[in-house]
Parts: sequence; structure tokens; C-alpha cells
Amino acid sequence: MSEFDKHYLEALSYQFPTIAKASAEIINLCSTLQLPKETEHFMTDIHGEYEQFNHIMKNGSGTVRTKIEDEFGYSLTKQDKTELATLIYYPKEKMNLVRQSGVNMHDWYRTMLLRVIRIARHASKKYTRTKVRESIPDEFRFIIEELLAEETEYADKEKYYDRILEALIQTDRVEECICALAETIQNLVINHLHIIGDIYDRGPGPHIIMDTLMDLHSVDIQWGNHDAVWIGAACGNLTCIATLLRLTARYANLDIVEDGYGINLIPLMRLAMSEYANDPCTCFKVKYDENTYDLTDLPMDTKMHKAIAIIQFKLEGQLIKRHPEFHMEDRLLLDKINYEKKTIMCYGKEYPMEDTFLPTVDPKDPYALSESEALVMEHLRHSFMNSEKLQRHIRFLLNKGSLYLTYNSNLLFHGSIPLTEQGEFQSVTLEGKSYKGKALLDVLDNYVRLGYYRPAGPEKDYATDIIYFLWIHPYSPLFGKYKMTTFERYFIKDKATHEEPKTPYYKLYNDEKVINKIFDEFGLDHNKSHIINGHVPVKQIKGESPVKCGGKLLLIDGGFSRAYQKTTGIAGYTLISNSYGLKLVYHEPFTSTEDAIRTGSDIRSETYLVEEVGHRQSVRETDDGTRIRQRLAELKALLAAYRSGEIREKE
Repeated sequence: MSEFDKHYLEALSYQFPTIAKASAEIINLCSTLQLPKETEHFMTDIHGEYEQFNHIMKNGSGTVRTKIEDEFGYSLTKQDKTELATLIYYPKEKMNLVRQSGVNMHDWYRTMLLRVIRIARHASKKYTRTKVRESIPDEFRFIIEELLAEETEYADKEKYYDRILEALIQTDRVEECICALAETIQNLVINHLHIIGDIYDRGPGPHIIMDTLMDLHSVDIQWGNHDAVWIGAACGNLTCIATLLRLTARYANLDIVEDGYGINLIPLMRLAMSEYANDPCTCFKVKYDENTYDLTDLPMDTKMHKAIAIIQFKLEGQLIKRHPEFHMEDRLLLDKINYEKKTIMCYGKEYPMEDTFLPTVDPKDPYALSESEALVMEHLRHSFMNSEKLQRHIRFLLNKGSLYLTYNSNLLFHGSIPLTEQGEFQSVTLEGKSYKGKALLDVLDNYVRLGYYRPAGPEKDYATDIIYFLWIHPYSPLFGKYKMTTFERYFIKDKATHEEPKTPYYKLYNDEKVINKIFDEFGLDHNKSHIINGHVPVKQIKGESPVKCGGKLLLIDGGFSRAYQKTTGIAGYTLISNSYGLKLVYHEPFTSTEDAIRTGSDIRSETYLVEEVGHRQSVRETDDGTRIRQRLAELKALLAAYRSGEIREKE
């Protein structure tokens, strides 16, 4: 045994200090390898749609309903099953409604407790007791473990439950116990969650989604381009801050910034009122929900929208000029405006401008911020960098997130892999070095972390500019288009200037040779691996399928965001990977949480089997299985060292 191995085993012996404890862990791990593979749940492009996200998390993309059907079959009516499902999704709210209905609560509690226990037991079948224990809220861990372990064939089962129920009622804890059981079921039906990018922007609740994700027991995140902008803003990058605020203003969500993250927008409001007081800002219409938006805010939101958009275009121009290696000069448009003719030169052609009232733009130096704009942006930089809640959320994004992930033979990323038209990996030069393929994603991932964790200085400034590169550059794995025509959509009526052609990945993702080349680059198996990504909504309404390249690639952005649902025809996809294979679930639009609680309405979902494995997969065949086998080898070496006397037992 080498000195290094001996030192390692000596350290391991403090965790397993005796032959008995090392042997017990070996037995436990060997048996764990034989259990069915965990259930993985994939979601992408949530875009702040908290209510729909929350409901899908609670119903496990229809998995809870399936378990109710499996467990009760025809023994319950459809109405009873709906009531049970609603109780599992929203236990507190459902019990409040039932109490108000005047039913005998003692009998109702007893009936529903028995039913919820049966579903919890059914959901826990394939997991170890340790795994189940970790899924149970601490406060009720002992009692729920007892309830789940109780054998149904015992003759005194009813008395056993009656005693528990009476004790819970006497201590006024029955509702809390049902809530804990419901939470346990939700934890078990989604054993591990993958979020494949774009938590932020468009919808009203990304900060609430982040709070929810931080409470989950097992989750990973692959950043989307919208997430990157929020990361850059938290780092203090002014261009990212302006972009973020323009998007939240455009979708009438400035309260996310003000109320959700405690960032003061009054200086921006004053600037908007000062510079655009008499400007109708007709090119900067706000997209709002007629059911929830207060129309008295519309004039101010519209002016703030224009004010921050102009600032963004200036800051973008400054960033592009300080990075000629980005080759983005075609996005420099403020200096192409002819104010006398009210036109702009764009793509070699002159177009009329829809709006030339730009009081803060100096034609001689169009990309310079005015004094008042500069003061506003410095105030905002300080506010973003000192928002405790935002910083906490972004640290979580960095700790649980990455640009890509390989997990159980699947490659997960949000957007694309930069490719040439010929299907080769696109080379990108950063700070004098060229990167492509996996190396490019690795170095960009590292820049994101440098941008957040480095102290102020040139290294941090460059890294945060790279974060903006991820938002908008044609060679960014998070963008996947040759240009973002934001300026043109505001100022030029001709829609020919609004086109945003996709990069080669989206033309080649049905080419098996290209997909296999990507698998090789990331060390994955051609025969069993999949690429799972989002970013580009799949237009199911036009017959487009999310299944590409014969099932090797799954593009699961189906329009979670309400802004895309008219285009896609549905309200998003989710993907489930379990021991039997891959299932794709598509969802119709969610009405509201209130409606779901009051009427028992659920998201109507359809499930399609994408791939069925030839045998039921076990933990042994997963990444966890690989780690367990490595741990077993270490423990067996420790056991041998104990028995040979090279390592002494600690107890």
C-alpha cells in the first residue's frame, strides 16, 4: 500500500471507524446498486411563469395523477381522485376550503389521511429508507416513516391509524401532518430536477421560482442567455443591468426589480420624466397582462422603457468598441442616424426612422452617456451589487449551475454548440487564445465565475463583458443567432430588418454525424446518449416535433412563457427520465392556482414515450452507480486494511 493510499484510508477510517461499520456500509451500497434508477425531471425556459412552474412541480408533470390511478383504479370516483390530487398539490388551501363547506372534519381527515398515506407509500416503493427519510420534512419524520412502513395486511391496521389520527387531532396537528405527507410525495415523484436555462425575464415571478428552487433537495441548472444577463447585472456590468431593465420594463415587470429585489428605480423614473416628459414613446409599447396590470402605471413604464433602451444601445456600443475581437461592428447603429432626413443606414440601405426624438444622444458622440444617464447607471450598479436577495439567488445559480452538464449519459445545455456551416466546431478567440467545442464552453463557464467572484479590476471587467458576450454573440452557446435585432424592431418598420437568422447548429441538429461528433467531444456513447436543450420554442401548432435526429436530440422548449404560447400552440414541455425510459410531456396553458384549488382543475397534459429501455434500469447504470462502485472499492480496501492490521479500528 502506498503512503498516499494509507493516508486516504486513514482519513476514511474516521468516517467508518470499525469493521462492523465499514461492512454495514458496503452491504448498504451493494443493495442500493440494485434499486431502480432515480426519476429525473427536465424543465426549460420557465421565464418567470411561477404559477405554472409551481403547479407542474406539485403534480410532477402528471406523475401524481398516474400514481393515484395506479393505487386506486376504479375504487374511487373521478371526483374523489381530483379531490385527492388537489389535496396533495395544495394541502393548506384545500383544507381551508373543506372546513368552510361544513363537512364532518373528523371523518374527512381520517379518510384523506389514509388515502394520502397510500400514495406516499406507492411513491416511495423504489427508494431506500434513507432516501425516503431525506424526502420527509423534519418535523414529522418519525411518524411518517412509521405510517409508510405499516403493512396493509395487518388486521389491526384500522386501529393503528385511528390511534394516530386521534393523537394528531388532540394535539391539533393533523393538518400539518397531511401537509408533510403531501410534501413528501412531491419530493419523491421528482427525485432530481434539471432546469435547462432561462428562469428569468418575461414572466412576473422569477424571484419566487428561485426561492422555490433553493428549497429543493436535488436540483441542477444549466444557464440560459437570460440568466446570464442577470448574473452579469449582479456582477455590476452596466450593459447587463440596462438590458435586464429594458426587458423587465418591456414586459411590465419592473416590480420584480423594485419589490422582488429591493432595487430603487426612482432615479431612472426621474430621468425618464425629465427627458421624455412630452414624448408619447409610441415605439416603446409595454406588453402587459390585462387582468393584472394597473393601467395608471402605463405612461411612466413606457417612458422608463424608452429611457433604459437608449442607455442600453449606448452601453452596447461602448462594449463592442472596446472589444474589436468580438467582430460585432454591424450592431453599431446609433452613429448611422441622419437626424435631418430622419433615416438610418442599416445593412447598406437607408430606412426611415420611426422615432428620432433622442434628446440624450449626442450625434457627435452617440455612444456617450449623458451626465444624468451616467449618474443613474452608477446608482443602479451599486443597488444591484448590494441587493442581498439578488446576490443570494445568483450565488445559488453559480453553485448549482453551469453552461452544460453531462448526467447519466445525457448532455444538457440551454442553447447550442457553436458550429461552422460545415458542421465543425466553431473556433473563438478570447484574450489571444482559441477555443472550440467543449474547451470553449469550459472557458466561458470559468469567465462567468471570474466575473462574479473576482474583485474590481480589469480581470473582472473583461469577465463580465464575456457574460454579455454570452447574451448576444453569434458564437455564444446561449444565443444561437447571427444577430439580435432589438434596435431595428424599435426604430425600423420594415420587418426585413427584424430577421434573426439561426446559427448552423439549428440547421445541422438532424445530422447524425454532427450529433455523434458532439457526443465524442463530451465523452458520451453514440448509442445511448441524448442531447437535451431548450432556448428555441418548438412550434407544435405547425406540426414541429421536439424529437430531433431520430431521438438523439430533444428540444424541449414548448412555450412555458405566455409570450410564446400563441406561437407554439401549447404551454411547454417537460421530460421525465425514469427506470423504464424517457417520456415527453406537453402541457396546455394553466389557468390559475386559485382555480386549481377551488375547482380541482389541473394542467391538461399528454405523455409520449420517447424511448423505452430493454430492461428496467438500476442505480448501477447511472452516474450515482459509478460513484457508489468507487466508494465500494475504497471501503473494501479499508476493510482489508483493518483485517491486515495496517489500519487500526477507531472504536
